[in-house]
Amino acid sequence: MEGFRQRTDLAAEARELAAAGKAEELEGVSFEEIAAEEFKYQKLSIANEAGAAAIGKPVGTYYTAFLSSVLRRESGSFIAAVSALAGLLRELAGEPGGLSLVVGLGNRNITPDAIGPVSAAAVLVTRHLKRHVPEDFAFLSPVAVVTPGVLGTSGIESADYIKWICLRLRPDRVIVVDALAARNPDRLCRTVQMTDTGITPGSGVGNSRSAINKEMLGIPVIAIGVPTVIDIRSLLLDMGEGTLSKKAIDANAMIVTPRNIDSEVSCAGRVVAYAINLALHNGLTVEDIDMLIG
Repeated sequence: MEGFRQRTDLAAEARELAAAGKAEELEGVSFEEIAAEEFKYQKLSIANEAGAAAIGKPVGTYYTAFLSSVLRRESGSFIAAVSALAGLLRELAGEPGGLSLVVGLGNRNITPDAIGPVSAAAVLVTRHLKRHVPEDFAFLSPVAVVTPGVLGTSGIESADYIKWICLRLRPDRVIVVDALAARNPDRLCRTVQMTDTGITPGSGVGNSRSAINKEMLGIPVIAIGVPTVIDIRSLLLDMGEGTLSKKAIDANAMIVTPRNIDSEVSCAGRVVAYAINLALHNGLTVEDIDMLIG
C-alpha cells in the first residue's frame, strides 16, 4: 500500500521491516536471539548513525523479551520472567546505587495506555524511608515514583514534568514505563522492550510528544515498554488485504487492542513492576516484594 509505512515502536520489528528481502545484516546493526533456561529474548544493538537511519531508531541497545509463558500461567513462569527481566534491566541501568526515579507514563483511565500507571503502582517507593529511617531500610535502594498523566488531562508535557522533578531530586537514573504499538498482533501484551535510548511518548499512536532521553535530562534514561495496540492498517497489510488496506488508509485510522486487554495489562504491568523492584534492590526475592507491597 503506497504512502503508508507500517507503524511499530519495537526495534526488533523495525529491523524486520528494514531487512525484508535482504540476505545480509543491516550496516551498523547487530541482532541475536538468546534462550536462557525457560526465558527467550532478543538483543538488537544499533552502533552508529547508519544503523539508526536504516531502522529509524536511535543508537543504543534494545532487548525484546517474551511473556507468553506468564500469560499461560505456566508453573514458575512468573518468577523466571521477572528474574530475567531484572537481569536485563541491570545490564542497561547498572547495579543498584544512588536514587532511581521510576515514571509510569500514560493515561490510567484508558486501559491500553495504562501499562505505565499500573506498573508504577507496584513499584516499591523507598526514597523517604532511606532519608528518615536509613538504619531500618539499609537493605533497600532509594526509589521515587511518579505518574505524570498525559497532556490532555494535566496540561503539562510529560517530558517537562519529569525534567522539573529531576532538577529537584537529582536522581542518578530514570526508568520510564509506557505502552507501545506493534505491527504483529502476536506481540501484543506478550513482549517487553527495554532500551537505554529513552522514549518518545505517544509515538506509537501517531501523537508524538517531547522525547525523554539522556540528551534531555543529562542522566541515563531506561525505557520499558509493552505493546498493547496495533494500527489496523499494519494488520491489514500483513493479512494481504490490498483492497481493504487502500480503503483503510484513505479513512480515519483505527487503533485496535486485544479484547481481554484488562487482564493482560494487569499481568504485564505486574511483571514489569516486579522486575524493576528486583533490579533496583539487591537481595530481594519475589516473595519479599509480595510482602512489601501487600
